[in-house]
Amino acid sequence: MYRTRVKICGLTREADVAAAVQAGADAIGFVLYAHSPRGITPERAGELARALPPFVTPVLLFVNASPEHIGRGLAAVPNAVLQFHGDESVADCAAAGRAYLRAARIPGGAAAAAFDLLKYAQDYAGAQALVLDALVEGYGGGGQTFDWTAFPWSHPLLNASARLVLSGGLGPANVADGIRQLRPWAVDVSSGVESSKGIKDAGLMHAFVAAVRAADTSLQRPNSSRAGGSACGP
Repeated sequence: MYRTRVKICGLTREADVAAAVQAGADAIGFVLYAHSPRGITPERAGELARALPPFVTPVLLFVNASPEHIGRGLAAVPNAVLQFHGDESVADCAAAGRAYLRAARIPGGAAAAAFDLLKYAQDYAGAQALVLDALVEGYGGGGQTFDWTAFPWSHPLLNASARLVLSGGLGPANVADGIRQLRPWAVDVSSGVESSKGIKDAGLMHAFVAAVRAADTSLQRPNSSRAGGSACGP
């Protein structure tokens, strides 16, 4: 059965964590970057993560963080997956010795095609997944999409069944299209389910997950194929 995983990122309140879990999120992201409007401290992330039930994964998002800051995050949320969203090198990402996600910040418009995603995937082969996000000022959360047609999704290095997390400007209205075109392993949403920055909207979170599940159902139908006739998904 085709099932796209859902990560909801940038949560700051207990009520939003509860609503995201109730909506069906598989992972919850906490932004440990002080310059983000969704940024919280490691200790606050620990408080929020303690409300998560089993099998909902906490993800700690860092931007060019020091080893000490990453260590504080892991001390507060010991079972977290790490997400690196800044200019971190391969060595920086691997230094903590933990499973991690690596964001690929893709330029908008025609410039997307100039981003060598194949090389990026090869360089970060140790990442559990690549988070495909739009390049915006402030390292994400800007509600912008990138050109989904710019890359050869059939290439083994971009095997969507294993390594791709679609992010950047997603919301209830467009996430199904993204799933049908890319067939990612997971989708990641932040601003698309907010009433204001850092404040999630329970109705939008439920609508987002419902749209994901509707897209998954459509991919079970006979003769369903990836847009453009390229590779099949899982």
